[in-house]
Amino acid sequence: MNYNSKKLQLTFNSPVILGFTIACFAVLLLDIVTGGFATNACFSVYRSSLLSPLTYVRFFGHVLGHAGWEHFIGNIMMILVVGPLLEEKYGSSNILFVILATALITGLINFIFFPHLQLLGASGVVFALILLSSITSFKEGKIPVTFLLVACIYIGQQVYDGIFIKDNVSNLTHIIGGAVGSSLGFIMNKDKMNRY
Repeated sequence: MNYNSKKLQLTFNSPVILGFTIACFAVLLLDIVTGGFATNACFSVYRSSLLSPLTYVRFFGHVLGHAGWEHFIGNIMMILVVGPLLEEKYGSSNILFVILATALITGLINFIFFPHLQLLGASGVVFALILLSSITSFKEGKIPVTFLLVACIYIGQQVYDGIFIKDNVSNLTHIIGGAVGSSLGFIMNKDKMNRY
């Protein structure tokens, strides 16, 4: 008897999203081992000297840092749910660009306008991917109703929370992340970015 049964194999189906997840996990472990030193030095953004090379590392690295397991799990679960589908649709290089653009823009805004606040975490990236996912069916001249609903609900909630709830959540980072994701979504859906 010959059975043509295929063996199940694990696939690294979404290299950017999985790589980002592994990097965030490694940074969290490094944070624990160093008692917060590594996160403060490289994986959170705050006002510091422009002469320090680490300032520029932090503009991007802050999205890898998290304040603890709950913060990490909350962000990474959303990224793992939404990210692989987006990476399949738009390509790995475009999703990497979305993550880097979100990191740089949110990092710079925090650095310039909020000098006494320390920003860390991937929530800006989460919002970028959420808004990007809601615009995947965009066609020239047509705006998906799902995009409008997601934008109103998510961004509206962040505006409300920012005004009425005082916590350690950077609502502006969420809004900026959503703006970056939706803006790049419009560009990618017009085929102005290569899909590799």
